Amino acid sequence: MKQPAKKHPYSTLITDLASLIEQGRKTAVRYVNTALVATYWLIGRRIVEYEQKGKVRAEYGEAILKRISEDLIKKFGKGFGFTQMKNIRQFYLSYPQKSYTVPGQLGSTVISQTLSGQSEISQTLCAQFPLSWSHYCLLMRLDDHYQREFYEAECIIGNWSVRRNE
Repeated sequence: MKQPAKKHPYSTLITDLASLIEQGRKTAVRYVNTALVATYWLIGRRIVEYEQKGKVRAEYGEAILKRISEDLIKKFGKGFGFTQMKNIRQFYLSYPQKSYTVPGQLGSTVISQTLSGQSEISQTLCAQFPLSWSHYCLLMRLDDHYQREFYEAECIIGNWSVRRNE
């Protein structure tokens, strides 16, 4: 004979649903942030390539960043101020190695070709930036590449947050 299913109180259902919603929201925020960081890296790369035009060092930079900032603010609103554009450019300069290969797969391309609207922001590129933009803004302040790598790994392993002392 079948045993009757235990009835769970309605409050348990609501608690379970609320938990699922919170998990979903956290996951969505994580994915959006990862795509945003990858987008900033790609923007930084394009700016550096435009500035340098094949040269080892750009001859100018501040003026073009101001102009880019003004034009992007007109098109997309705030979030692309001059300081932010400097940070985005510096982000690429601090992490140029992220551009070409997937860890453990020599020679594989990270960024897909943009044919008929394909996104350059691939899952592989996003996976290379597991931290938040705030983390990278702090890590870029470190001049030493190995220090940045160390603290990036510690942030990931320890699930460190970014605290601001204001």
